Amino acid sequence: MKNFVGELKWRGLIHDITPKTEDYLLKNSTAGYIGFDPTADSLHIGNLVQIMTLVHFQKCGHTPIILIGGATGMIGDPSGKSKERSFLDEEILINNQRKIKKQFEKFLNFSGNNSASIVNNKTWFEDFNILKFLRKVGKHISVNYMMAKDSVKSRLSTGMSFTEFSYQLVQGYDFYWLWKNKNCKVQLGGSDQWGNIVTGTELIRRKEGGNAFAVTTPLIQKSDGGKFGKTEEGNVWLDKNKTSSYKFYQFWLNSSDEDAKNYIKIFTLKNQNEINDLVEEHDKAPHLRVLQKELAKDVTLRVHGQNELNNALIASNILFGKSTSEDLIKLDEDTFLSVFEGVPQFELKQDDINCGLLDLLSEKTNIFDSKGEARRMITSNAVSINKEKISLEFQTSSENLINKKYLLVQKGKKNYFIIKIL
Repeated sequence: MKNFVGELKWRGLIHDITPKTEDYLLKNSTAGYIGFDPTADSLHIGNLVQIMTLVHFQKCGHTPIILIGGATGMIGDPSGKSKERSFLDEEILINNQRKIKKQFEKFLNFSGNNSASIVNNKTWFEDFNILKFLRKVGKHISVNYMMAKDSVKSRLSTGMSFTEFSYQLVQGYDFYWLWKNKNCKVQLGGSDQWGNIVTGTELIRRKEGGNAFAVTTPLIQKSDGGKFGKTEEGNVWLDKNKTSSYKFYQFWLNSSDEDAKNYIKIFTLKNQNEINDLVEEHDKAPHLRVLQKELAKDVTLRVHGQNELNNALIASNILFGKSTSEDLIKLDEDTFLSVFEGVPQFELKQDDINCGLLDLLSEKTNIFDSKGEARRMITSNAVSINKEKISLEFQTSSENLINKKYLLVQKGKKNYFIIKIL
């Protein structure tokens, strides 16, 4: 049996662990689970730590279980929250569950001897009335025990509803149910979940005299102290419709040297020797950003696939390297707009682009203040359309359009403009 705990240790992915967990997992093939509340219709890169934990768990010969919190998602986990979350409608939760299920299939093997499976805790909570819950679960865990948890103590000054207070009991019962019905001996999760997880091990011990184990991973922080996975626009999502493959790739590419050395251990499957070689190569010429490029390539490929990675590489080259109109043509509309997000746009009718070049660039748009300025810069070889230098003889037509509706104008080295044909 491959050493799962040892694998997590060298990758820096162990925060807390119950006694004897490592020995048990070395001697026994078992099931382990992580819960994900379907509070959004996509997972984000903050979830990637837990996803990769399950990937390693499976590769070490164990069986991963993904618990979709159809029931707990209707309550809201207070862990790490300063105020109570709003309830989500059941219809929204169902839609979110359906979408995030598909994202897990990119990471885990759902066939074979230790195939991954997905369960929904609504299955066992749907017909579980309050009296039955209090008798079967509540009587085994004291209020003093629950009050001692950090997720509760941190909220006492601001207030906490009984609904949120009961969350650890609900999650604890999840573990008990999976232990009882799915031979699940391990719960995995982030360090903020430790209190909820050990409530489950305690419930199993008190109700059945059974043994269960817990492993938590550290919360990932950037070297500058900033929160991992957040940008000015918010979360970095795994759904390309919420975060384009280009922006996703750029997030990893823009990692600091220190962060990249950490991330490549956490978010890729490269072994220790491969990573050491990459770090050594990177340190010899940091300006080449070998580590960041390999990190961005690996994670983007895993999340979005080869075609989207190719789009991201082409898009990056358009902005930061040498590229041609052929590269632009290869981009789909969403990637093109993502690359040039924030660039000034002008909307014209088809007939408007059939005018003369100088009229187009100065009168139909205000890319240039005057025809004279446009003429001077064009003759100085300082104007490109669709990444190709143009002369005064250049003629615009429908054949020049990117995705049949866009012209990309570049003025000097850094000033881009988009002309959209309606």
